[in-house]
Amino acid sequence: MSAGDVDLAAALRLLPHGPEFRFVDRLLRLTPGREGVGEYLVRGDEPFLRGHFPGEPLMPGVLILEACAQLAGVVAQSDPAIPPLPGLKLTALRAVKILGTTRPGEVLRLEARVTGRLGHLIHATAAASLDGRMLLQAELVLAGGAEVASAGANFNFAKQPPG
Repeated sequence: MSAGDVDLAAALRLLPHGPEFRFVDRLLRLTPGREGVGEYLVRGDEPFLRGHFPGEPLMPGVLILEACAQLAGVVAQSDPAIPPLPGLKLTALRAVKILGTTRPGEVLRLEARVTGRLGHLIHATAAASLDGRMLLQAELVLAGGAEVASAGANFNFAKQPPG
């Protein structure tokens, strides 16, 4: 599917993030439920750049990872054969390699591929690059569904007594 066939705003609405925490600006290609390619332009006015680092702004590697996870979520949630999972969230990371970063004015290329599903769990691989240079590679697990969407209300973070 080409970028013209994809409504990015509709795809992003399937994720739990607000507009101020979205790191996918464009979808270049989407095979619903399987793989996608997107972009994020580091504009330079993002609040995180003021502190990372003053005078030499760099997009944090963890936010590049978040951008990849968001694209993986868009890919997974677009599967026409499987209803979108409410409250889809990044729940596990594996084999993460942060090999570089990006600066204001640069366009980050994002790629994500869904490699497996089991109930409310989605396994994906993701990568980010800049001008053909690999910046990040990772394996991701996303989880969604009614039980995941409401889980925050059920967690008790108070320290439990032993035994």
